[in-house]
Order: sequence, then structure tokens, then C-alpha cells
Amino acid sequence: MTVYETDALAKTTRINMLFDFYEQLLTEKQQTFLKYYFHDDYSLGEIAAEFDISRQAVYEHVKRAEAVLETCESKLKLLAKHEAAEQWLQKLDAAADRLIDSELRAELMAIAHGLRNDGTIIT
Repeated sequence: MTVYETDALAKTTRINMLFDFYEQLLTEKQQTFLKYYFHDDYSLGEIAAEFDISRQAVYEHVKRAEAVLETCESKLKLLAKHEAAEQWLQKLDAAADRLIDSELRAELMAIAHGLRNDGTIIT
């Protein structure tokens, strides 16, 4: 995999994650174009043909939508908070794995599982 492919994959992953958090803040057209472009891997030309508009118009919609997502993240930091929480949960998992007390280990694993699943803690 080349550096370009790695960068493109990282960008696609980031946009998809931001989209998950901020989708409702985009216009319907921006949502649609981002879904086609980043989720479904359509080319700009394919999207343009589907909606009978120019490739440049699709490009502009996608770029504006990306900018909205990045602006939302810079202000609200939901993705950053999510990633930080996931890192702490991984540390909790690792610490629980090192415990000898199986009952306590199971309880901590249940807490981590609950936090990953809408905050519902299963004991």
C-alpha cells in the first residue's frame, strides 16, 4: 500500500467517523453526496451522472460538507472525545486482563462492555 493510499484511507475513515457524529448538521444533498462518495466509493463522475450535474458541482458539495464536518469537530470535539474514551476503555481491558481475581476481572470487563454499548452496564 502506498503512502497516498494510506492517506486516502485515513481521510475516508476520518470523514466517515465525523459523518457518524455530525450527519444531521449537513444538508440533505451534502449527506447524500458524502454517503455516495465516502461510504459507497462512487467517483465524482458517477455521482454527477446520477444527479445530472457537473463533476465540479459534486466536488464543491463534497468539499463544503467536509469543511462543515471539520468545523463541527473543531468546536464540539465529539470524535476526539470518543477516541479518548476508547483509549481509556482499552487500558481498562488491559488492566482487567492482568487481574488474578476472576470475579473482579469479570466485573471490570462488564463495565467496559457496558460503556461501549450506550452506557448500559451489564453485571
